[in-house]
Amino acid sequence: MSSVEEQGTGIWQTIREAPGPVKALLVGVFVNKLGWFLQVFLVLFLTTSKGFTPVQAGTALGVYGGGSVIGLIIGGSLTDKIGPRAAVMISMFGMAGFVLAIAYVPSYAAVIVVVALAGAVGQFYRPASAALLTELTPQNRQVMTFAIYRLAMNLGTTAAPLIGAALVAVSWNLLFIGEAVAALAYAAVAIVALPRRTKPASEASAAEPQQPKGSYVAVLRDHKYVLFLVCMFINAAIYMQYLAVLPLHMNAEGFSTWWYSAMVALNGFIVITCELLVTKVVQNKPARTVAMVGFVLLGGGLAFYALPGGLAIFVIGTLLWTLAEIVGGPTMFAYPGMAAPKPLLGRYVGGAHAMFGLGSALGPFLGVWVWNSTGTQVWLWCGVLAAIGLVLAYFGMAPARTEETTELAPITEVAEVAEGGKA
Repeated sequence: MSSVEEQGTGIWQTIREAPGPVKALLVGVFVNKLGWFLQVFLVLFLTTSKGFTPVQAGTALGVYGGGSVIGLIIGGSLTDKIGPRAAVMISMFGMAGFVLAIAYVPSYAAVIVVVALAGAVGQFYRPASAALLTELTPQNRQVMTFAIYRLAMNLGTTAAPLIGAALVAVSWNLLFIGEAVAALAYAAVAIVALPRRTKPASEASAAEPQQPKGSYVAVLRDHKYVLFLVCMFINAAIYMQYLAVLPLHMNAEGFSTWWYSAMVALNGFIVITCELLVTKVVQNKPARTVAMVGFVLLGGGLAFYALPGGLAIFVIGTLLWTLAEIVGGPTMFAYPGMAAPKPLLGRYVGGAHAMFGLGSALGPFLGVWVWNSTGTQVWLWCGVLAAIGLVLAYFGMAPARTEETTELAPITEVAEVAEGGKA
């Protein structure tokens, strides 16, 4: 990449020169995440307000997670079929309705159904948002744009529990109303600022090489991309051990909950303050190289926890896997858009998000099971899985795939989007 191109990928220049719909999308996602209360407070609500047992509440949370994975897959298909703007609107209007319903449905069976629907419909927006960022952003700025997108989500997610706690202190109903309002705010952003589909899917399929429609079969036929999907699953499954196994390990070593909270806070502080700066350095590197470095740091940081040495081991290990997150995260989430043929952009993105969600759901269960069976050896297994992820990234993210598909994902001119897209 030339020095001129590198100068055009700075943090502030990327934000300043981003198309209006991209800026609006970032604001919409941030506002929506400010109202991200359901997953955080669901168990507490069902046990204290509804009177269900902890097992029933935990099951409902698991159903919500399962619905979310399904929703990511469906959201990818919707994005390809009806366009990102429509998918976001369906997601946010549906989420607002289902969240409000949770507070009023009378039975546990009804709660389970509504929670599953909220988890599914509430995730349609994620593949749509990521696909739209890809379509409207020049390729040399996509990694930085996704880093900014992640920052908006992280800031909103960090503030949401504090806002939710304040709402709960007044009324549980106010909590659900608040999440519904946040969803409707993002829907309003979609209506006003996001572009309509510039050409119908039927017209696009006539102009593009024929692709299988209506399923993820075409994605699965891309064998290298399937390897990348497995990378996403492994990445999420071992990354989630900081929430599942790390507190158990630190407690077993005699450290208080405060020290575990300090490790989580250290991770959050570094991600929020440093990810954009690190992305500025790594964004122009080959995606495969960045992902492989990320797996080295992730596996190394988690395996470091297996060493003796007290608190210093936990601090160093946390710093290493946090560095993995800020080095590899933006590239890993930008890569599906780089690899996807345009007619299948939503499915490629939806598949990646779904595999990451599946790893996030199964990882804690598997990690705790291995911890109970082997103790600190669980961290060595995380290192082994990271090494497997590194190998899969080497073969699955080969540069040739990106080069072959670059022409299949042209960038829509900002003027055309602004003129043809707003409601």
